[in-house]
Amino acid sequence: MPFVRIDALGAGSERLGALGRAVHEALVEAIGIPPNDHFQVLVGHDGTNSLLRYGDYLGVRRDEGIVYVAITLRAGRTDAQKRALYARIAELAQAYAGTEPRNVFVVLTENTSADWSLGHGLAQYALPDGEGVPLS
Repeated sequence: MPFVRIDALGAGSERLGALGRAVHEALVEAIGIPPNDHFQVLVGHDGTNSLLRYGDYLGVRRDEGIVYVAITLRAGRTDAQKRALYARIAELAQAYAGTEPRNVFVVLTENTSADWSLGHGLAQYALPDGEGVPLS
């Protein structure tokens, strides 16, 4: 159950949709989430009323094509799966949205099963007596 937020500078609905598709497909391919497990917030920033800041940290020369991808999901993926995910997101963001891989900034935050309510005020992943939903 990843929750994804994508912020991009100067992005309209078409580019945001392409970025969302790239991230979702990468999640399905690299870490095996179900295809219908699709929860995203896509935000375009115009550079005047809303801004994104970036620098050249670790020698990566970012520019106005910057895309921030924040993924929150339950803990349990290996470092190798995470590396594959980051690489696939960058690859698909370039293919679908024309975003240079150097401008794809991904942060992944892990939490526990009790940290999720997917509706009805229930913690579906942490129901009593082991009735929860398996890791996805």
